[in-house]
Amino acid sequence: MNTGNVLLSLVVWTPMIGALLVLLLPREQVDGARRAALAFSLVTFLLSLALWAGFRPETAEFQFLEQKPWIPEWGIQYLVGIDGVSLFLVLLTTFLTPIVILFSFGDIQKRVKEYFFFMLMLETGMLGAFVALDLFLFYVFWELMLVPMYFIIGIWGGQGRLYASLKFLLYTLTASLPMLLAILYLVSVHVRPGSPMTFDVRLLYDLTLSPVEQGWLFAAFALAFAVKVPMFPLHTWLPDAHVEAPTGGSVILAGVLLKLGTYGFLRFAMPLFPNAMAAATPFMLGLAVVGIIYGALVAMVQPDLKKLVAYSSVSHLGFVMLGLFAVNVTGIEGAIYQMLNHGLSTGALFLLVGMIYERRHTRQIADFGGLWKPIPRYAAVFLLVTFSSVGLPGLNGFVGEFLILLGAFGTSRIATVFASSGLVLGAVYMLWMFQRVVFGPLRHEENATLEDLRPREIAVLVPVVAMIVIMGVYPTPFLKTMEPSVKALVARMEKHQQRAVASAVASDQLVAPARRLTQDWPSAAKPLASARDGVADPSAYHGDTQSGSAPCAHGAGDFSRRRPILGQPPRRAGGV
Repeated sequence: MNTGNVLLSLVVWTPMIGALLVLLLPREQVDGARRAALAFSLVTFLLSLALWAGFRPETAEFQFLEQKPWIPEWGIQYLVGIDGVSLFLVLLTTFLTPIVILFSFGDIQKRVKEYFFFMLMLETGMLGAFVALDLFLFYVFWELMLVPMYFIIGIWGGQGRLYASLKFLLYTLTASLPMLLAILYLVSVHVRPGSPMTFDVRLLYDLTLSPVEQGWLFAAFALAFAVKVPMFPLHTWLPDAHVEAPTGGSVILAGVLLKLGTYGFLRFAMPLFPNAMAAATPFMLGLAVVGIIYGALVAMVQPDLKKLVAYSSVSHLGFVMLGLFAVNVTGIEGAIYQMLNHGLSTGALFLLVGMIYERRHTRQIADFGGLWKPIPRYAAVFLLVTFSSVGLPGLNGFVGEFLILLGAFGTSRIATVFASSGLVLGAVYMLWMFQRVVFGPLRHEENATLEDLRPREIAVLVPVVAMIVIMGVYPTPFLKTMEPSVKALVARMEKHQQRAVASAVASDQLVAPARRLTQDWPSAAKPLASARDGVADPSAYHGDTQSGSAPCAHGAGDFSRRRPILGQPPRRAGGV
């Protein structure tokens, strides 16, 4: 563990330094504030590329670790690190922020200095939440994000901005309070006579909790994360926030902020409470499928371009949740990949909607039509991004959705079949929207004189379009980098579930199933018999989860087997 490396902290705190510098500039130096914000966001992106260059993809260990006391008497630390799960979410954040800032040069004309201050502050909050390994530190960054996004929507948003910003704040803040209580309880359970208090999530992963404790704590964490995703039926704040937010706010909200909900499930809720997660899996899969279909159907009838894209996020993130709760390597890798894909494609859609709104001052689909003739470059980019959103092979969206469905098929065939209908519905509403906006006759004279993409807008869109194509044709570097961390995560959750089964056997709660187990699966008797103290047989799980040696119980080709759940026999070590 290298605690002397400060590169990760530089990535997290460089935007905050830039925010403070922007705040100190005189109000009349508008161009100076813009250039300073762009410069600091670009420096942050370059530093994040250095993280990727120095990252060792062959190991599941947390890397670039920094561990320093913060509030020692309470065991609170400044503890940050990245693995294959968080690395690309950090890169997504640093990639989109300078794009949003560059776009905002023409979009934001009032209180410019304050806008860029909040945007850079927001970047620090998001980055900190992705890399925090101390639960208290994570909660601080989690709440820190609320402040700048509240002001971005409330000051620079549309006519209903006050309602939308307040609704966003109340939903997120209210749902976060049970998570704070759950964190405090979790830490208190860990404390033993003579042992120090700690919020280090790596140590809390190994806690043994009763089924009741796991159930309540998982529910508290899941509520906070489900609102942030957002999952049906906790999604109602999202369309209002998207519609009223300025374009830059919508891009960051869809591209990065929503991913903190899915990331929270993967980093905290699922590995901390694996048995409760296993029990809740059918319910979560059901909500994911409902979100996929509901989001698509509601998007289909939207007359407003921005609201249509907003509801498409509900559907797309339903796919992400489906992949996560498949709880196998393929499904989770697909979910992570789809987080990145959604950030790029939906972010690009909001940029395109913002560009056309700047020209026509309307987002109503009925006010457009025939745009291919006056603005062909805009229409071509719009077509490519639309194909990305519907998952056309050769573009990024196809890879993530394919892996999610492949992984989910081994967990729940019924859920997978219903989720597949969301792909068809997604193609229907996206292509129908594109047809009404771009094709057909020019029904409105105002559209005939529209200006095509400007140089600054091309500079904004080219990097996003390039990544859409690259991730579609060459996903291997991304998947190979995240694979060891995902395997270790899945192995850790299965280990805890095996431990729960063994503990239940030892307490005579599963005597009959255990007897059948020894008859039907003699090879599984040894791990159970050696787990009398609630510790799984070492043969059932080799290696520490923080090392790259932990094998995955769900190999890349193992899509048909269910994961072991409480009450079912664990599979043999390394068995596929």
